[in-house]
Amino acid sequence: MEKFQRGAGVLCHISSLPGKYGIGTFGKSAYEFADFLVKAKVKYWQILPLTQTGFGDSPYQSVCCNSGNPYFIDPDILHGKGLLTDEELQSISNKSCNVNYAGLYNERYKTLRKAFSRFNRTNRAFTEFKESGEFNDYALFMTLKNKLCCAIDNFPDEYKYRDGQAIQKLRSENADEYEFWLFLQFEFKQQWLALKNYVNSLGIRIIGDIPLYVAYDSSDVWANPELFMLDERLNPVAVAGVPPDYFSKTGQLWGNPLYDWQEMSRDNFAWWVERVKKASVLYDIIRIDHFRGLDRFYAIPADSDTAQAGEWLNGPRFALFEQIENALGSIPVIAEDLGVLDDGVFELIQKTGFPGMKILQFAFNGAADNAYLPANISENSVTYTGTHDNDTVLGFLNAMTEEEYADFKIQLSFALESEGIQLDFNTKKQTVWAVITCALATRSALAVVPVQDILCLNEKSRMNIPSTRSGNWQFRLSEIPSDYVAAKLKRLIIKSSR
Repeated sequence: MEKFQRGAGVLCHISSLPGKYGIGTFGKSAYEFADFLVKAKVKYWQILPLTQTGFGDSPYQSVCCNSGNPYFIDPDILHGKGLLTDEELQSISNKSCNVNYAGLYNERYKTLRKAFSRFNRTNRAFTEFKESGEFNDYALFMTLKNKLCCAIDNFPDEYKYRDGQAIQKLRSENADEYEFWLFLQFEFKQQWLALKNYVNSLGIRIIGDIPLYVAYDSSDVWANPELFMLDERLNPVAVAGVPPDYFSKTGQLWGNPLYDWQEMSRDNFAWWVERVKKASVLYDIIRIDHFRGLDRFYAIPADSDTAQAGEWLNGPRFALFEQIENALGSIPVIAEDLGVLDDGVFELIQKTGFPGMKILQFAFNGAADNAYLPANISENSVTYTGTHDNDTVLGFLNAMTEEEYADFKIQLSFALESEGIQLDFNTKKQTVWAVITCALATRSALAVVPVQDILCLNEKSRMNIPSTRSGNWQFRLSEIPSDYVAAKLKRLIIKSSR
């Protein structure tokens, strides 16, 4: 297992970057954000899953777990290739503060289809991409989705069960539609790898996120139903989630189909090995979301309305990682080990050697044995002020009573003093920077700060509220953080030897 170089990271998803097209893209602002990270001496840029979003706009619910989000394809780059006109760029210009996914869905694909109509499909690179078959199932699935306008459970049987003749006919009769979806993945990959190469050239590594589960209405389930816990009609018999916890009194009902780990083990977890292989091309370090589900996973009856009624079942445990390492060698991984944990999870973390996550918003409850308390944090970990599922630090502080806030400041002061740091923080924004200072001062090899915290943004800039189905994933920066912010962060990073 690779040991990470001590350093600081910033969490900012591509969708949150500023720009003139309604959502962050792989264009100019992405390169400028990388330049900001260099100025601040940041070594790691963490993003959320790059996957094409589906219902609910969540990057953790995709139509294909290996897909790229077409919204991130930069229109200016397409214009530079002669695929879009000046007028077409002007027609989609939208500098809205937050991402409007409904608006994007209605207009962005129209623009991408115009670009595709001018694209040379006979060029060698695209021909090789198509012949590789990497996105064959995805392109067929999206062709079906657009032809039938329904979810997988309502596909006619000849398509649901992938009748060979029906699928061959579908592809031949809808060749343009099929190649459109391939074009999107081709262009996505070209633009993303160009950006990644630039970021890496600056000495910055990208931490990418892969969800543990896939969406039911996805090409993953459609093409591999035998790998999931489904009935004879290919409907889930149980779904994923977590029991009541810090985030929700009724638990979190995610609704994803569960893996049939016994079936997956028959070919040495080949589907998962391939998934990690593809992720390792896109990212330098892989964060596996809901890592605890690989030890034991929570199975909720498919007809449940909440996550309160479920049972814990055994996952693949270390056997999965043995096969991944046998096939791919040592892959740098961060284990998202939050939530309800037990001895099995701790044993799996120890056996893999992967660093877990420590969240400072969970640290100061007065308990000396709190695993998130800076004094209890070891080097083999990643400390965060908060994640995409937490409120911003300022929003977190704003939600406190005066008494809770006063107590929080006392405990934070003790934590800083134990690291030899004396700080006065009177305003809440000063307290936000004190929390950032504390995160950077920990023994964790990596310390990651969401961009919202660096800018001291409040609860209105929160990325996601777990167990809610709307209003999430919309946050955007209005501009690239200033040189002043970069210099302030740089001073703290240097002082903390990161």
